[in-house]
Amino acid sequence: MGAVRSSSPRSTPRGSARAPAAGALRRGLDVTVSDGRGRPVAARGLARWLADTAPPAARGEVALAIVSDGFVRRLNSTYRGIDRVTDVLSFPAESAQRAASRGRNRPTLPGDAFLGDIVIARGQARRQASSLGHPLWVELRVLALHGLLHLLGYDHERDAGQMARVEARLRRKGSLSLGLIEREGGR
Repeated sequence: MGAVRSSSPRSTPRGSARAPAAGALRRGLDVTVSDGRGRPVAARGLARWLADTAPPAARGEVALAIVSDGFVRRLNSTYRGIDRVTDVLSFPAESAQRAASRGRNRPTLPGDAFLGDIVIARGQARRQASSLGHPLWVELRVLALHGLLHLLGYDHERDAGQMARVEARLRRKGSLSLGLIEREGGR
């Protein structure tokens, strides 16, 4: 799990698995789920679930890509200097990065059209789901929510538990039994 402070190469183009439809944003969040090449991914309502579960102040577009472990490992190595696969990476858009670097740690990004990219390692998510005894679609939700919070400027490594509290509240709202930070013991 990790937030990346530098811009991503936009390797996760927006595809067609969107929720909600353009012009009908219920919560102000438009989520696109793809395979990283713009091809839609069947992800059991993940886009709609994330839009419905997101904090009310989350507004804009998010591109979520479910990709190979190797691709995530390369991104993790390039942007975080960690040469191993991780489950989820977040690449905030420029304005979100500026807000986070100024210490603003709350989901208010007015005027931002594109919040950033979330990249999930498909194989790692599958292994985690299996070891935790829940379906892959549950694990994808856990990881997507965690990634979204990083896009919104939260950082569990520096915020004295603020992201953990928000993640716990939102995972209950989204009917998840446990969030990623809780699972990882606050790391």
